[in-house]
Amino acid sequence: MSGNLEEFVNTVRNLSSQGQLSQLCDHMNKSWNLLVKNISHLDTMLEALDIQEHTLGVLYILCVKVSTFQSSSNQEEFEQLLLQVDLFVSQCNKDQTRYSIGNFAQMCHTLTNELCQRNMAIRGIKLISRIIEQVQEHPSQLTSVHADLCQLCLTAKCLKPAAKYLDIEVTDISKENGFYECKHYLSYYYYGGMIYTALKNYKRALYFFEQAVVCPATAISHIMVEAYKKYILISIISEGRVLPFPKYTSHIVQRGIKPLCGAYTVLLNAYATYSPAKLNSVLESHGQVFIQDKNMGLVKQVIASLHKKNIQRLTKTFITLSLSDVSSRAHLSSPQEAETQLRNMIDDGEIYATINQKDGMVSFYDNPEKYNNPAMLEAIDKDIQYFMELDRKLQEMDCQIQVNPQYVKKAKSVTSHDDEMDGGLLSRASSSATSNSVKLG
Repeated sequence: MSGNLEEFVNTVRNLSSQGQLSQLCDHMNKSWNLLVKNISHLDTMLEALDIQEHTLGVLYILCVKVSTFQSSSNQEEFEQLLLQVDLFVSQCNKDQTRYSIGNFAQMCHTLTNELCQRNMAIRGIKLISRIIEQVQEHPSQLTSVHADLCQLCLTAKCLKPAAKYLDIEVTDISKENGFYECKHYLSYYYYGGMIYTALKNYKRALYFFEQAVVCPATAISHIMVEAYKKYILISIISEGRVLPFPKYTSHIVQRGIKPLCGAYTVLLNAYATYSPAKLNSVLESHGQVFIQDKNMGLVKQVIASLHKKNIQRLTKTFITLSLSDVSSRAHLSSPQEAETQLRNMIDDGEIYATINQKDGMVSFYDNPEKYNNPAMLEAIDKDIQYFMELDRKLQEMDCQIQVNPQYVKKAKSVTSHDDEMDGGLLSRASSSATSNSVKLG
């Protein structure tokens, strides 16, 4: 190693042993170009440092290696880099990594993209999961690395590792380098929505796509547009209509996002007519758009859901109906298809009915649930516990906001402005009263 590199290693050792980690971060930031110019010596430097004692120094060197790694490099070099990162994650000092979470996260983003390009996404799932545990302050904190995990799971078609984190409600967002980049927030909720869609958990998928769309914004991003397209399709499949956005949604988003999804708006309007023929017509005229957006599978599910929707509408009008009438009113091809569709819906609990095969009649019933069995009481108790915990977290967040310096400063400025306004009004009112009394005198 050259004299400058030896000096860097000695500085890392000295400042780490003295616990001067902030100064060490500043020194390493200034040494970035030095390390980039000496890529060939970085492995030697890593051997000279102890991961547990000199975590920040090792992390910084790995960040340089990952950021300058060439995609054209051979597989053996990438395997070595992957092993070095894996070893670091298993042995690093968590307290030290918190001083450079931004660099740690950026290394994960670059590594994730490289793994996906090399068709090795499944190799990174366990590694990135462990890194999330390292950078999180508590389980309900969202980090930018969560989006990397979701991307890897989708690419590898191995979804359950991400579901473990997606099921946890977010109460806090990690500040990496003092801020959280919006792209990672949007990507997390967009990828999460796709994972829940693949798992057929449409209620949760809707929530995630909605979060990606209603994020406070001064402009509409491509991720938000893609999320809204899937939001429309999943909303139709699960609810039979598109649910309105919350009132706090940005006016820019509300006004600007629908014109960017013209084919999906046409599909929604056709669905509202309850006519499979019109839906198929939309599929023919806009099929290329749906294929290009990789949403054709969901669009076909929308068409299939229309038959179910039409049957559900019949249950609100009729008590008894023949299979041939069900077939014609629900726009199905034959009574046999109607019977198959009815059986599937009965098995899935989507309708309550019985089929008399002897005379080909169907009888529809109301929901027989009396809400008095142990399973239902357990479900209600679970929901009560969930909302009690949610209320506790809201109260805790409210207390944190009230002592936040920025909030206190803002509240004081608003209060002083209101006092000035009230004082001015009282002064003008007093002057007016005095003037009137003088005129009367």
